[in-house]
Order: sequence, then structure tokens, then C-alpha cells
Amino acid sequence: MSSPPVATVARPPRTSEPTANVERLQAMLKQTLRVAVTDGRVFVGTFAGTDKQLNILLISADEYRLGPNAGPDGLDGRYVGQVMIPWRLVVRVEKRMGDSSQGQNYRDSDEDSMYT
Repeated sequence: MSSPPVATVARPPRTSEPTANVERLQAMLKQTLRVAVTDGRVFVGTFAGTDKQLNILLISADEYRLGPNAGPDGLDGRYVGQVMIPWRLVVRVEKRMGDSSQGQNYRDSDEDSMYT
């Protein structure tokens, strides 16, 4: 016995141009982000997008613990792969600036918020 057919609906064409904020988010795709959350963890990974609630999706991500939960050397990191970070937990978002030969330069989200 086969499964019933699935109805698909074509998306209506976009009637307006994307807003400046949507364009900024699209420009950040595939960029390296550093996201700090309320419990003291920091995630560093490649920005893959957001959902409707503005949860952040990172791929190829590493997790670091800061503060009293950090390891003996203060850089207790581990590879977590893909992670969805709830927006309500986000404290700070930073985008890596320049190429890797210039070191770890990040731009603070407070300087120019991507969600305003």
C-alpha cells in the first residue's frame, strides 16, 4: 500500500523588496559568529540562519564555558556541530571581521544591532 499524495503549495511571489534588516541577515549567512548566552557559554560557528522567533542556527560550532564553570585553562571548548540558540538566551552576538590572517577580530552586535 502506498502513502497518500502530499499537497504542495507554491509560495506567492514577493511583492515588495526585502527590508534593510533582512538584507543584513542574508549578508551574514556563512559568516563566523560568536554568540554569548545567559549561562556564561559562548558559541562560535558558521551562521546558517534564523527562524521566525529569531533563534540563531550555527553550524560547525564550538562551545566554550566562561567564568566559574570554565576548565582549568579557562578555554574549556568542545565541538557541538549544529546548534539552535534560543533568542531569549542571547546576551551578545559578534561577527568575525576581516580574514583569518588578521586574527580573531569580531564586531560587537551592540555597535550596530542586526535586529533593529
